[in-house]
Amino acid sequence: MKNGRIQKGVSRGKPFEIEVDGEKILAYEGETIAASLLAAGKRTCRQTKLTKEPRGIYCGMGVCMGCAMIVNGRPNTLVCQTMATPNCKVQTQIGIGNWETPK
Repeated sequence: MKNGRIQKGVSRGKPFEIEVDGEKILAYEGETIAASLLAAGKRTCRQTKLTKEPRGIYCGMGVCMGCAMIVNGRPNTLVCQTMATPNCKVQTQIGIGNWETPK
């Protein structure tokens, strides 16, 4: 697992794993899913419906909808505003118009 976090001078909660598109990544108590994704080197949260272009974390405060993902089966979850929890399952979302889930 990649860990792109600052290590020196930072105090974190307990570590645990979350699953992103079938891959386990490291997260910590008190960390958003978006922070976990970025630390793991994952930049794509969703894809556009027609051209499948990647979209990622943009504003980081729940306004732009760029970080909409499927979390524990629930589409349209803004991962910049959602805390990581042990064993949560996160999936890349396709499209935003109809809030489709991948099949």
